[in-house]
Amino acid sequence: MKSSNCNEELLCYNCPVETTLNIIGGKWKGVILYHLLSGKKRFNELRRKLPNITQRMLTLQLRELESDGIVKRTVYAEVPPRVEYELTDLGKSMENIIMEILYWGKNYQKNFLNK
Repeated sequence: MKSSNCNEELLCYNCPVETTLNIIGGKWKGVILYHLLSGKKRFNELRRKLPNITQRMLTLQLRELESDGIVKRTVYAEVPPRVEYELTDLGKSMENIIMEILYWGKNYQKNFLNK
């Protein structure tokens, strides 16, 4: 339950699980984080890895992850401009969480969906 006088939305959650799910929840954020675990990616690299995401949605999700301190966006002063995304130290600290989600999903697919 959120306090009515909270300034920082993420600090208003009583449950740390709710905070975490607010940051990585949704259809795309976890997948974006998974692909960034292997290192820096340019915007179009991420688009190729996520063929079903729209450009607008990818931009929105990256901005939210950046705003939450999970992803760092670097713009290089080149023509054409080059933009790279990478995990911050805080984002990298989520590696075990993302990998456990991966393993759980594989196990679920194997044991539940293939019946």
